[in-house]
Amino acid sequence: MDAQREGKFQRILDAAIEAFAESGFHHCQVNKIARLAGVADGTIYLYFKSKEDVLIRVFQERMGDFIASMSKELSQCKTTEARLKTIVKTHFSYMEENRSIAIVTQLELRQSDPRIRLHINNTVVDYFNLIEEVIQQGIESGEVPKIDTRVARQMIFGSLDEATTDWVMARSPRTLKSEIEPMLALFEGALRLNKPNT
Repeated sequence: MDAQREGKFQRILDAAIEAFAESGFHHCQVNKIARLAGVADGTIYLYFKSKEDVLIRVFQERMGDFIASMSKELSQCKTTEARLKTIVKTHFSYMEENRSIAIVTQLELRQSDPRIRLHINNTVVDYFNLIEEVIQQGIESGEVPKIDTRVARQMIFGSLDEATTDWVMARSPRTLKSEIEPMLALFEGALRLNKPNT
């Protein structure tokens, strides 16, 4: 995709995130996305097959970037504690700084039909794999006792996911970042993390 087309594609994705967050996926009209992106209605269909395709690509592109960024940060970490902190901090910071994406991922995608969920599964699995790798590295380094990595990942992802949904739906505003340390302490306790002496 050339730079001009890529720029328009990204503008449409950004507009779609705002439109879906504001109106809800099912009530959102394609012309609202086009208006927010500053393009003609028909232009959307030069890039996407349908409104469902827009939602799928929003998730694949934005969450794909998020996972790539987290993966890069994890590669710099030397201990399981640092890796766990990176997961929690990156997840909460990203969602707090991108509230519209948080609304779309936590609320709108949950109501989508099974075909949409099928298309976003690979991206979700990439995130699961990242978390499981951190747990596996912890086991191999002796920082975490031998445990079921899948169950540990379910606990970690489930907690982050639920905390984010709770934050999105909260009546009184609060920060997600304030939950980084308590969540990290919870994970370290649950994993019986043995911190290496420094």
